[in-house]
Amino acid sequence: MNTTLFDISPVLPPGFHYQKDFLTKEEESFLINSIQQYDLQSMKFHQYVAKRNVLSFGKGWSFTEQRLVEGKGIPSEFHFLIDKIAAQLKIRKEQIAQFLITEYPIGAVINWHRDAPPFDIIIGISLMADCNFKLRPHEKQKQTRSATINLEVQRRSIYYIKDEAKAEWQHCTAPTNHVRYSLTFRTLKNNL
Repeated sequence: MNTTLFDISPVLPPGFHYQKDFLTKEEESFLINSIQQYDLQSMKFHQYVAKRNVLSFGKGWSFTEQRLVEGKGIPSEFHFLIDKIAAQLKIRKEQIAQFLITEYPIGAVINWHRDAPPFDIIIGISLMADCNFKLRPHEKQKQTRSATINLEVQRRSIYYIKDEAKAEWQHCTAPTNHVRYSLTFRTLKNNL
């Protein structure tokens, strides 16, 4: 419970942007119904099976081959969302090269990481539940407790990570209290 008189937002690193209420309740409901028509698969990372289910469209990153791979095209029911994201970020919709759906069961996390090098802007939208999102500097000597930033990412909100926030910061998520869908979109760096 917030016991302060004013809503105090954390100071986010340059290149990290967050906006509440990016989606309407009706848009969220439509997206959840659309996602539930697909067969999400267990996330595999090298020989490890993560505690989350995924489905990827467009260009993806092969952890085993350490390269971009081409996937299936993004289904038409998600095109309105790509249009909305492109307008929000002031980019062309064709710049969005990947769309990843992730289902997090109760208790699932994402450990500290930076996104794969070929990607430029990372865009995230949370559905069905809020998420405790954390950021910390990538440099080991700067990874102090006071340098870690906690951000409550609300359902239907949007965040995007680029520039310094992508290159010099890591992020992770705390264990979920409810089943949550995360929609992640990525653009590619120039000349890829």
